Amino acid sequence: MNRRVRVKAPATVSNLNCGFDVIGMAINEPYDIVDIELTDNGLIEIAGIRGCQSISRDIDKNVAGAVLKAIISATGVKCGFRVIIEKGILPGSGIGSSAASSAATAFAANILLDNRFTLAELVAFAMEGERLASGSAHADNVAPAIYGGITLVRSYEPLDIIRLNIPPDLWSVVIHPRAEIKTSEARKILDKEIPLSTAVRQWGNVGGLVAGFFSSDYDLIGRSLVDYVAEPKRSALIPGFDMLRKAANEGGALGSGISGSGPSVFALCRGEDTAGEVLVKMSEVMNSSGIRFSGYSSPVNHEGTVRCN
Repeated sequence: MNRRVRVKAPATVSNLNCGFDVIGMAINEPYDIVDIELTDNGLIEIAGIRGCQSISRDIDKNVAGAVLKAIISATGVKCGFRVIIEKGILPGSGIGSSAASSAATAFAANILLDNRFTLAELVAFAMEGERLASGSAHADNVAPAIYGGITLVRSYEPLDIIRLNIPPDLWSVVIHPRAEIKTSEARKILDKEIPLSTAVRQWGNVGGLVAGFFSSDYDLIGRSLVDYVAEPKRSALIPGFDMLRKAANEGGALGSGISGSGPSVFALCRGEDTAGEVLVKMSEVMNSSGIRFSGYSSPVNHEGTVRCN
């Protein structure tokens, strides 16, 4: 049995505009690294957190603690876990910070327990970390973080995750303004009910986006990247959102929108060169506004969470 393992889990762009809580995509950067050691004392210990001082080491307040408690409850194992987390994804960034730590914890613990769980079962455990972080056990970030690629959560009860086709030239750009938006707060401003006509338009875009991925129809992907549910409410929380979208369009993006609950803004592009141009255009907007930010350009991450050498 392995006694210690180190894994990394990627950042993710969730929703992809129209797929609220059901569609997500893994990107190459940034990422979290989790180092877990199997112990004999039966305790869960968050021994260290690097890269972010605001995250609690209390196992009742840390997503890794929530995930490991769920695994212990499901298995009845008597061992303990000592955890060190290296945060490359800042909390409240909108690119799956809590999801990456949750996914990495579930994946690493599974290796230490002789790989007894399926990927879908690991997603269910990682969702407990999301429940702690946001108040909702959603899988649109943890599923692509674990599986890699682009995933669709067809159903939550029972959990049914589908891997979607990845068009060969699909690239993403992410701009992360250095501001934090808590997912729990971003959920509170959403309407609890939406008109049927709005739902129909949204469903059409979800179907179009999935069809676009499977047919590698980049124009269809672009036409489907429209959100009638969350973006109208959340865009006001993001500084310079309209200007960032305009810049993405000018750079040749297929479409753009809010990554998760924000404040990160993403764009999907066809090809590395276009992605590079979009990153330049969107970065110019942020530089002119004087807002600190990080920018990333990446193809879709196919691997998901992996063991580090």
